[in-house]
Amino acid sequence: MKQNYILIALFMLLGVNNGNAQGNYAVNTIPYVPYQGSMTNLNTSDDMCSGLITLPFSFDYYGATYNQVVISTNGYVDLRSSSANMYSPFSFSTTIPNTAFPVKNSILGAYQDLYNTTGGFIGYTVYGTAPYRKFIVYYYQNALFACSSMRSTFQIVLHETSNIIDVILIDKQACANANAGRTVTGLIDISGANGISPAGRNTGFWSAYHEAWRFSRPGYYANYSYVLCDPNNDGIGDFNVAVIQNDLFPSNPSSVNLYPTMADAGAQTNAITGPFYTSLSQNQVIYAVYNGQIKAVTLQAIDCTIDADSDSVPTDLEDLNADTNLANDDTDADGIPNYSDNDDDGDMILTNLEYVFPKTNSATTSVNVALDTDNDGTPNYLDNDDDGDGVLTYLEDYNGNGNPADDDTNANGTPDYMESAVALGLNQNENADFAIFPNPVNDQLFIQNPNQLDIQSILIYNTNGVLVKQVNTAIESVPVNDLAAGLYLVHVKTTTGTSTIKFIKR
Repeated sequence: MKQNYILIALFMLLGVNNGNAQGNYAVNTIPYVPYQGSMTNLNTSDDMCSGLITLPFSFDYYGATYNQVVISTNGYVDLRSSSANMYSPFSFSTTIPNTAFPVKNSILGAYQDLYNTTGGFIGYTVYGTAPYRKFIVYYYQNALFACSSMRSTFQIVLHETSNIIDVILIDKQACANANAGRTVTGLIDISGANGISPAGRNTGFWSAYHEAWRFSRPGYYANYSYVLCDPNNDGIGDFNVAVIQNDLFPSNPSSVNLYPTMADAGAQTNAITGPFYTSLSQNQVIYAVYNGQIKAVTLQAIDCTIDADSDSVPTDLEDLNADTNLANDDTDADGIPNYSDNDDDGDMILTNLEYVFPKTNSATTSVNVALDTDNDGTPNYLDNDDDGDGVLTYLEDYNGNGNPADDDTNANGTPDYMESAVALGLNQNENADFAIFPNPVNDQLFIQNPNQLDIQSILIYNTNGVLVKQVNTAIESVPVNDLAAGLYLVHVKTTTGTSTIKFIKR
């Protein structure tokens, strides 16, 4: 009978865990860095869902764990296995969350009535290495229904371990001919009662260009890891209980209790006591009980003489908060701890290229100081704006090849991302009235005019201020194949003013 009570208590705790996980997502903007690479093409008819696609890792969504997904041709990833090979609804009018919303338990990349049979493709791939892989779904140039010349391109990214979700809106155009052009980006749970959408991206008529959104759950760990340096290299370590308590429940850490087994956690017996816990084996799992839930805690002691991410930074120095846990230091918040991340600050310059020592910290000592170009106290390898010019380093990739280190606009031998005098950032091409695409461009530069303003002329200047092209009519695109490679400014003049946007000609 006692065993039955233990099981009942365990199930009650697990049930509360799922309930507490509902509705606690947050959404924030992140740097716009879409994935580029090969994809597995998905052949699915219009308004249909794919068959079940097996994820390369378990993924936690609203407190439940999934190993398979379904991809809809209308711009969302569905975590309901019952949706496989089924009809995908295209008509909706309510905002999220709403129990009447036609799609549930789904990640809405740019959910709208798409018509993939007239061009474009839908694909998916896996990027990176365990335990920080990414499952990427790519909607490329999918036509909008009843507006086949209008297209939608975006990506949905699921992160292993952190369970972070990214939606990258590359070029989401708008057309009112079908379902009033309604589109929504966001998350919705299995009941429809919980959901979240970025500001301005809930159900409505909108377009987007070069946006990136991240959905995460602050303070929520589907699985919590504690990774510390193992000086004896025997896989055994002394883990600080207070570190686990503070990470899991910072508002009331003392209420977090640890147990060696799931059964102990369910019965709340044999609690771990003392300030430190000595693990019994490598990758041992213990369990935390707090706030009405049970959480698995993985304990790992690693050899810190090995540079796990080959970024030249000694592994023990990647514990930036000095709490002995390497797994909770993630400078760029990409879900990959610094000790496993070869680009710690997410600026597209690999850490091993930024972790350099040009000087000592005084005339009397040989201790090196890591390069800090803008002298803001944050070394370049942890700084996403290395020269402090207000333009993020990744936006100073003016030739668009994914490497800001080879961009030197004034040809003085110093890359633009390390020279504050050169601040030509593309600003993600965000403009209140216009957007341009593609950028960088090879042949034809398209101008998006969502507010249907009266365009008087389009002027293109090089960085020396020389007018190189002028069009005095309202057109949707400008041929630029005759321009030399480089950075340009396009001025779009209307009856109400002039908008200026930068672009790169390849």
